[in-house]
Amino acid sequence: LKMLVEHEAVDRFDHSSLRSVIYAGAPMYRADQKYALEKLGKVITQYFGLGEVTGNITVLPPALHEPQDNANTKFGTCGFERTGMQVSIQDDEGQELEPFQTGEICVIGPAVFAGYFDNPDANAKAFRNGWFRTGDLGHMDEQGFVYITGRASDMFISGGSNIYPREIEEKILAHPAIVECAVIGVPDRFWGEVGIAVCVARQAIDEAALAEYLAPKIPRYKMPKRFFFWETLPKSGYGKVPKRMVKDELEARGLLANEGLD
Repeated sequence: LKMLVEHEAVDRFDHSSLRSVIYAGAPMYRADQKYALEKLGKVITQYFGLGEVTGNITVLPPALHEPQDNANTKFGTCGFERTGMQVSIQDDEGQELEPFQTGEICVIGPAVFAGYFDNPDANAKAFRNGWFRTGDLGHMDEQGFVYITGRASDMFISGGSNIYPREIEEKILAHPAIVECAVIGVPDRFWGEVGIAVCVARQAIDEAALAEYLAPKIPRYKMPKRFFFWETLPKSGYGKVPKRMVKDELEARGLLANEGLD
């Protein structure tokens, strides 16, 4: 959807006949969501799911896509449970967490698959007490709206604190000069891990200016140690930006040392 609405042809056509546009596959950053609403109107629907759950976990219908930020905007939510499905945010022991506490998004219901064929080890990891473990981290608010923080594998620990890249990426993308970004954790001799941000800019901006912009918006311990600016970010065949590919590219460019940043 992001690539669709950013294509130069989008302004050459009348979109008033559109009734529904579905997007899924990855959470959409708020800045991209607002841009899509501006170009297409309030017709977009978000689904969250996996192949193992037939894409059927939560839905955020058009009525809940606010084009402007206001008191009713559910920033960052992927919606609420779809019919017949139950979502639970659980800790490492499988205990359900309170609203707004971050844990693994787990799901149970008729759309969940029976299991991986002839692979008991994978099934043992994927299911716990009947719940399917999505591998996504997130939280739920008191109204039952689910918020995806990111993949469990994307989280890193800096100075003993859990850092969730998506939260930082949302803040970076709110800057008008930034088109895309990816925050990843890399080894650091002192902190264990630190974050670095790789950005694609639509206009000139430097590290100092972006850090100054972020300073009042995120706690100091979440501030990326470095900002890199590239022409493009590596993408998968689905158009996603896998963190592993970003890290591989950093290494290929000689920007990472064995124990942290060069």
